Amino acid sequence: MLENQNIEFKSIWKDEYLKHICAFSNANGGELWIGVNDHSEAVGEEQEERLLEEIPNKAVQQLGVVVSVENRKIDDKNVVIIGIKQSPVPISYKGRYFVRSGSTVQELKGSQLNNYLLSKLGKTFDELPIESATMDDLDLNAIQFFIRKGIRNNRLSLDAERENETLILKKLNLFSDEHKLKNAALLLFGKDPLKFFGAVSFRIGRFGSSHHDLKFHDIIEGNLIEMPDKVMALLKSKYLVMNIRYDGLQRIEELEYPEDALREAILNAIIHKDYTGVHIQLSVYDDRIILWNPGSLPAEINLDQLKDKHPSIPRNKIIADIFFKAGYIEAWGRGINKIISGFEEASLPQPLFEHVGNGMQITLFKKEVKHNDTLNVTENVTENVTENVTESRRQHILNIIVENNHITTEEIARLVGVVRRTIARDIDSLKAKGILRRIGSDKTGFWQIIQNNL
Repeated sequence: MLENQNIEFKSIWKDEYLKHICAFSNANGGELWIGVNDHSEAVGEEQEERLLEEIPNKAVQQLGVVVSVENRKIDDKNVVIIGIKQSPVPISYKGRYFVRSGSTVQELKGSQLNNYLLSKLGKTFDELPIESATMDDLDLNAIQFFIRKGIRNNRLSLDAERENETLILKKLNLFSDEHKLKNAALLLFGKDPLKFFGAVSFRIGRFGSSHHDLKFHDIIEGNLIEMPDKVMALLKSKYLVMNIRYDGLQRIEELEYPEDALREAILNAIIHKDYTGVHIQLSVYDDRIILWNPGSLPAEINLDQLKDKHPSIPRNKIIADIFFKAGYIEAWGRGINKIISGFEEASLPQPLFEHVGNGMQITLFKKEVKHNDTLNVTENVTENVTENVTESRRQHILNIIVENNHITTEEIARLVGVVRRTIARDIDSLKAKGILRRIGSDKTGFWQIIQNNL
């Protein structure tokens, strides 16, 4: 058995591990095994009788949660297993909030904490009312733009064209019970969303071979309902190349990246963005696109589950629903699979999904091509793409270690989504380049980063 989202191993009990009980309570619950080391080996707990009494009392007194504690024999050694249920209310440890994410414990701060507390109340940020906003702050043309798209995509009835804007907004759940406009209304249809929110912009930059080589950039601001079309139009006119091929006499133009998959990635970033955070960033390189938006995955979903069928837990429920009604998205929870499928069908490398900072990052890779009547793949494509994937993965490893410099290679492998051997090779390479160093033993030591940039 290995550590995972629901199981944590500790060789001995320390009162500071109440933090882990707190984290399990704030996520999906789980078990904390005392007397098992990081290698999943039973080492035994000699104070099992004392712990059976002390741990439940400390959990109640310091966390306000009830846990189950049992003693189990494994390889003739005593192992104390603490069972923790998911809490319906937020749990803090010494005034700090922790949550279980994969096999790690993360402290919630700032906007992450605000969003978590809202979720425990059954609310999302886009549902909150704005006291000072009125209908004069909304762009009626944007509302009509949404209505036309909804009717054209058979998500709204023809009657919507004849209804006034206030009634439309009520039906879209954009007014609170006190008849105040909600955050979603200003984000989606506001004349100037920046008047109410600090970071409602989509920033695009064109780079050369590295992030130090910025050639030019643009900032797209305004309401969200029109933003996806503006972003795609700018990318196609200024940042990306339209490849030309012929089917007989018919001239066919194709974007250098799968267009539907790219649009889905942009929609995903806009819909799931944390609008208490900073702006969305899209970086276009010679051989890849990197798209980052603030807002990490929900605690219920990790990176491994992201690529498989998973429940849809939108950060902004109202925004997601209105993008669905506009016909931008087909259904909640299918966006990632649509992106992956689009690149597979185009015979391109699978996109790379990562936690970077307090947000989600997706890297889209392309093949280098040349025109010779039809498009042909150059011989060095595989080598170039492999190098880019490896570089992105190693930077991801460094970012993980910044968050937890005691993390094990097994835990890094689970977070990155590759086998342990791959992580071991990457770490050896980082050590050889003088970027990473191990201080102390494999069991009790820690990582030291000499430079956090490849």
